[in-house]
Amino acid sequence: MERTVEGLIEDQKTPVRGPFFPPLCEVDTDAGSWLGVKIDFRLYEGADLYDDGTNWTAQGRYLYGMGRESSTDNKSAYLFVDCTSPRLKGSDEQPTPIEGVLRFDKSIKRAYPDNTPATREAYLTALHSVTLAVVRELGCENDAGLGETPVLKVKKWRGEQ
Repeated sequence: MERTVEGLIEDQKTPVRGPFFPPLCEVDTDAGSWLGVKIDFRLYEGADLYDDGTNWTAQGRYLYGMGRESSTDNKSAYLFVDCTSPRLKGSDEQPTPIEGVLRFDKSIKRAYPDNTPATREAYLTALHSVTLAVVRELGCENDAGLGETPVLKVKKWRGEQ
């Protein structure tokens, strides 16, 4: 946890965003390292947000009402939050944008889990839990807008009727 938090703090100090940090969390199965779940954190830019007017539902990605933005399909989940913290220089003037990503890795011979509400909600629940721990470690005001429990209600994409 501390490695991830320190990486975010250091990245926030530089004008150019760095790459993803080593995963905060990696879960592998007996099937080997190509079948597991990874959770990463980094700072994001506005262009990284999905809700850009594209209807991603047609591609299997669903938008949820958690954080600044959250979305998921059967391969990955994204949770974007904005953090104001004494540990993040200048965040009192401009909140620091933090992106959490949960990725499901599959082996070449295996398929991704089915893209069902249960799969998507499981991904978001796990990502919410880890993101909440990160924002609390950073000391983000109001837990960066995250509640104690994940918001698992699907929203419409911008411009979607």
